[in-house]
Amino acid sequence: MASEFKATRRVEFSETDMAGIVHFSNFFRYMETVEGAFYRSFGQSVLLRGAAEPLGLPRGHADCDYLRPLRFEDLVEMHLLVKEKREKTVTYQIRFWRIAPGPAEEVAVGHVTVVCVGREPGGSLRSRPLPADFAAHQETAPDSALRPPRG
Repeated sequence: MASEFKATRRVEFSETDMAGIVHFSNFFRYMETVEGAFYRSFGQSVLLRGAAEPLGLPRGHADCDYLRPLRFEDLVEMHLLVKEKREKTVTYQIRFWRIAPGPAEEVAVGHVTVVCVGREPGGSLRSRPLPADFAAHQETAPDSALRPPRG
């Protein structure tokens, strides 16, 4: 079981605005990138494999607080932590650290809640329990590892 996962990437020019700063919307793409890499690390995907029916993990909630800017060619580490695991949902906290150029500093913190869903015969989506093999690979991170909410 894992409570955390890390991935790094370099900021691309196309991800920046006219001021040379990463556009806020790209942090949501970065969160999706580290989430997908986390799932692949234990043989899964956002389209859950091995379930009796096709299941997916759409977002029920996403937010991001921006602390400092990221710029073109900065190297950013995305640190995913399992914040909460319930029967049908998982909430991740993703902390973003600029690691180069140094010194390393936290630049943003986001949250994503995913909901396990299956498709009903009429085409609508309905929440389902997380498959046991998917849930078994994730454990909630200790409170000491999670960044407290901004106050």
